[in-house]
Amino acid sequence: MADHQPGTSRSLSQALRRFMALESAGGIVLMAATAGALVWANSPWRDGYAALWDTRFEVGWGPLHLDERLRAVVNDAFMTLFFFVVGLEIKRELVAGELRDPRAVGLPVLAALGGMVVPAGIYGALNAGGAGSAGWGIPMATDIAFALGVVALLGHRIPPPLKVFLLTLAIADDVGAILVIAAFYSTGLSWPWLGAAAGGLTTVAVLRRLQVWTLPVYVAVGAAVWFATHESGVHATIAGVALGLLAPARPRTPDEAPVTERLENALHPWTGFVIVPLFALANAGVPVSAGALGDALTSPVGGGIVLGLVAGKLVGVTGGSWLAVRLGLGRLPDGVSWVQLVAVAALAGIGFTVSLFIAGLAFEDPAMRESATLAILGASVLAALLGIALSTATRSTGGRR
Repeated sequence: MADHQPGTSRSLSQALRRFMALESAGGIVLMAATAGALVWANSPWRDGYAALWDTRFEVGWGPLHLDERLRAVVNDAFMTLFFFVVGLEIKRELVAGELRDPRAVGLPVLAALGGMVVPAGIYGALNAGGAGSAGWGIPMATDIAFALGVVALLGHRIPPPLKVFLLTLAIADDVGAILVIAAFYSTGLSWPWLGAAAGGLTTVAVLRRLQVWTLPVYVAVGAAVWFATHESGVHATIAGVALGLLAPARPRTPDEAPVTERLENALHPWTGFVIVPLFALANAGVPVSAGALGDALTSPVGGGIVLGLVAGKLVGVTGGSWLAVRLGLGRLPDGVSWVQLVAVAALAGIGFTVSLFIAGLAFEDPAMRESATLAILGASVLAALLGIALSTATRSTGGRR
C-alpha cells in the first residue's frame, strides 16, 4: 500500500482486507448462483424460470411510471446498488488508496488498459461489420468477485502484493467499463431528463457542502437521480457510480470513519451476497447443449468473446504491465515474478458479471444474447482454469523471476 497519513493506514489496510475477503466469499456465492441458474434453465421446470424473469413489474403514476420485466428490474435497479458500491470503492482508492499514488498506480492502470484494448481489438477483428459488432465491449471486463473467489481457492499460491495488484487492476477496469457503458451503450438521449439527473447530482454536492447528513434526504435525491438517468437514455446504473463518487471519502472527525467506508460496510454484503448472485440467477440461465455450446464458441461473437477474455486479457494485461515497467511508470510488486503476474493476467479473463451486463445492453436478439452468455461462461471457466494451472506451475517452480 502507498504511504498514508498517520493514524489512517491501519484502518485503510483493514478496509482493503475486508473488501477483498467479502469479494472472495461473494465470488463463491456467485458461482453457486450461476450453477443454480444453469440447472434451473435446463431442468423440467425451465418454463417456470423464463416465466419468472419475464414477469411484469409496474410502479408509479402519470409521467413518473415504470413498467419493466423482473429481469430488467434486477439489471437496471438492483444492479445500481452494485455500481454504487463500485463508485464508493473507486472514490476511496482515489483519495486514500492504491489509485492515489502515481508510483503505485502506473502498473495496474496500464495493465488494465492493455487488458481492455487487446480483447476489444480481437473481438472487433472477428466481428467487424457483422451482426455482432456491437458486442466489442463484452470481453473488456474483469469480474472482481469471481476472480478473487478463485484467488481465495488458490491460497498462498498468490502472494498478497499480487492480490492487491489484481484488485487495483479490476477497479481500474471497472472505471473503463463504466465509461464504455456511458459512452457507447446509451441510446436515444433525452436532454431534459439528463439535465434533471445532473441537477440531482448537483443537489447532492450542495447538500454535502452544507454538511447535511440526514440519510433519508440522500436516499430521496438518489432515487430521483436514478429515475431521471433511467429516462434520459443513459443506462441507469451510471447514476449509482456517480452517486458513489460524490460520497465524502475523508472523515469529518479523527474518531469517525469516512462516509464511503461506512456505506461500503453497510451495502457491500448486500451487493456481494444478494444482488450480484441474483443478477447471475436472472441472466445466466440459458439452455445448454453440445450443439448450442459448439455454436456459441465457434461463431464470430462467441469466438471473439472467448479469444478476447482468455487470450486477449492475458496478452493485454501482461503487455501493459511490461510497458509500464519498460517506461518507468511502474514496477513489479516486491517478491512478485513475471511468471506469477502472467498467472494473474490469465485470471483477469474472468469477465462474468460486467460482461453479462454489457451483453444484455449490446444485443436485443435473444438468440445472440444467449450465445454470448454461453461464450462468457465458457471463457470465464477457461480463464479460471488457465490461471489456476499457471499459478500451480509457478508454485512448483518457486516463482522464479
